[in-house]
Amino acid sequence: MNSPLRKANCLIFDCDGTLVNSEGLCNLGLQKELQHYGVQADLADLTQRFRGRKLADICSALSQQYGLELDEDFIHSYRRTVALLFDASLQAFPGVIEVLQQLDLPMCVASAGPPHKIRKALSLTGLSRFFGERIYSSYDISSWKPAPDLFLHAARQMGFAPADCIVIEDSEIGIQAAIAAGMQACWFGAAAQVATYPQVPRFSSMYELPCLLQCSQTFP
Repeated sequence: MNSPLRKANCLIFDCDGTLVNSEGLCNLGLQKELQHYGVQADLADLTQRFRGRKLADICSALSQQYGLELDEDFIHSYRRTVALLFDASLQAFPGVIEVLQQLDLPMCVASAGPPHKIRKALSLTGLSRFFGERIYSSYDISSWKPAPDLFLHAARQMGFAPADCIVIEDSEIGIQAAIAAGMQACWFGAAAQVATYPQVPRFSSMYELPCLLQCSQTFP
């Protein structure tokens, strides 16, 4: 059963799969790059297995699975492919802009992606104005989810204690990282349908987020 949220003073948003509908594009990029090696990977399987994961770990897993050596050249080619896909198709999730306009709390982005990728995603989708320079990347601190370090780093930079923050995430390892950081979390999207972390509030449309947060004001 979902536990009610306590009042929070800071919101920490994941980027890929939370603010912007990029998980499918990122995994489409993987699928396209793997085709150069004669591998026909299933897009839905890639998305399910690697949501929120570090790219180096993804390449390691795929290398082992298919008997390949996915090195830095593969990563550079993949990033170029994803950049082109972003330019052509990246969108914010429905309701994100409207909801961010409503929210009256300090907020930031904390993502496993490289800083330039996060900034490009926010710029392409018109979200940069909501976050300014408050963008924190795993690459800045060399630590990736499910370790709590990224969220703890974001909270420190924002000037809030972990208990004062709510993390908005779409991946299980992101929820795990938020809990390990001593923060509250809200689980967005299709991956939230799994049975793990039943205490974490789930929502499938970004339009639902203000209500979740408004209800939290009742539980100081």
